[in-house]
Amino acid sequence: MSDFSEELIRPTTEDEQGEPRAPSGTGMCFPWLQKHIETIATGGKQEKDFAQTTSACLSLIQEALLKHQWQRAAEYMHSYFQILEDSDSNKRQIAPEIIWRLGSEILYYHPKSSVETFNTFADRMKNIGVMNYLKISLQHALYLLHHGMLEDANRNLSQAETWRYGEKSSSQEVLINLIQAYKGLLQYYIWSKKKMELSQLDEDDYAYNTASQNMLNHSWKTSINLCALIQIPGVWDPFVKSYVEMLEFYGDQDGAREVLTNYAYDEKFPSNPNAHIYLYNFLKREKAPREKLISVLKILYQIVPSHKLMLEFHRLLRKSENEEHHKLGLEVLFGVLDFAGCTKNITAWKYLAKYLRQTLMGRHLAWVQEEWNSRKNWWPSFHFSYFRAKSDWKEDKALACEKALVAGLLLGKGCRYFRNISKQDHQVLKKKIKQIKKSVKKYSIVNPGL
Repeated sequence: MSDFSEELIRPTTEDEQGEPRAPSGTGMCFPWLQKHIETIATGGKQEKDFAQTTSACLSLIQEALLKHQWQRAAEYMHSYFQILEDSDSNKRQIAPEIIWRLGSEILYYHPKSSVETFNTFADRMKNIGVMNYLKISLQHALYLLHHGMLEDANRNLSQAETWRYGEKSSSQEVLINLIQAYKGLLQYYIWSKKKMELSQLDEDDYAYNTASQNMLNHSWKTSINLCALIQIPGVWDPFVKSYVEMLEFYGDQDGAREVLTNYAYDEKFPSNPNAHIYLYNFLKREKAPREKLISVLKILYQIVPSHKLMLEFHRLLRKSENEEHHKLGLEVLFGVLDFAGCTKNITAWKYLAKYLRQTLMGRHLAWVQEEWNSRKNWWPSFHFSYFRAKSDWKEDKALACEKALVAGLLLGKGCRYFRNISKQDHQVLKKKIKQIKKSVKKYSIVNPGL
């Protein structure tokens, strides 16, 4: 590993540039590579052979990475460094980033790698192609955070934060903001730890005032770093959550609401389900009116109709006095159960069984038919097959009973699922099955007398 790391991080000398090398630093030799290098050194089809060599080497590295053969990938990396000498300026320009991505991946997973090796490699790569400085600095900081080296990560981000390179710095403004935000996220982590320490102190204790002041200092620094980023259109979930938590802690409810509202509704930002979830949870903590909560979840329903909050959305709609909300409540339940991941959600089936019965009792057959017409060709095989009935009864009898009621109401007594469950002789569920039969007989939408 020491040979690999030394070769990976040291710059090529002038003498080495003219010297063909096929063996690796660990003694591994590649005959096919030697042949290509000799051709390059003697002229002829120099550019073509060079391109073929580096392309083949890159493919071998990628194959080794996919197979988690870290030592083999390290061997090939020795030879791939020649890409930095490519005559094609475009290839030469993107080469540092490719080398960084490959080299950092190898060093991250190689069993003989160390933090010191990774740090040296990262520091060298930052200065090969200045346009990659910020990206590498950020990834380097994340690596350090992963290893619990918070101070080193903070120092790394602080250095990157002040980086400038002529006019090119303006084109990387977003990256600089991102680095400042990650620095803010790191400060938020420190602030969270101090908040936890503060909660364990007595308010009358002198240490409480000191800790409180330290928290305030960290929150001010964090706010500056996070605020700039979340105003730029993008998906900034962890940064928004951290910023809002601090605003709420210091009692700035209006500020927190404004941040979350902009994040959810500003058209310049991409559609993001989490933005609406954060806003809903905040409004719920504030005990906002039901209508306000419904308006937020209605947008989430349009984006992710199978989200777990849809069952809560249904409950809100059911409690509303607006009849359109009651109709939407039925639509939401059908929408949740359209998804394969929700087929065994017993709460969703309970809600649908109960609400279908209530809806039909309330003489809203048209609502049910509207939802069922678009599903009657695929729901029977998707939810109510004979195989489903057997497996559901075996795995979860309570689920099977709820589904049997829904199947009977929608498909009538002739439905295989309903027939299979209704004939089960189960002492505990006998009363439940009897009630299901009675409800289906009275309220099934295929009942001509309804």
